[in-house]
Amino acid sequence: QVQLVESGGGLVQAGGSLRLSCAASGGRLYSMGWFRQAPGKEREFVSFFTASSGTTVFADSVKGRFTVSRDNAKNTVYLQMNSLKPEDTAVYYCAAGRYGTFSSLVRDYAYWGQGTPVTVSS
Repeated sequence: QVQLVESGGGLVQAGGSLRLSCAASGGRLYSMGWFRQAPGKEREFVSFFTASSGTTVFADSVKGRFTVSRDNAKNTVYLQMNSLKPEDTAVYYCAAGRYGTFSSLVRDYAYWGQGTPVTVSS
């Protein structure tokens, strides 16, 4: 069973950057997503990455500001977040996809990390 552990969240001023990490154990990450959930809101899709083709997909709200990379040796995926805005404040989760193809739906992800909080102050 895949286990995912996120880290790297914290408090940052608007315009700043953070890099989140998602370390996997118990299996390789073939496709994975990043989601976020702000207080009182539903969990929303942020990005998708598949190792087989290097395909990445980003939500419109973060496109051009967030990037994804991977360290195969560490079986870790990173979410680099630049030009952060207060509306990016949320708990960020990484999740392992059930399938190898793109999906932005929560139900298409089988394993989830515990989440790491990100707070962007104005």
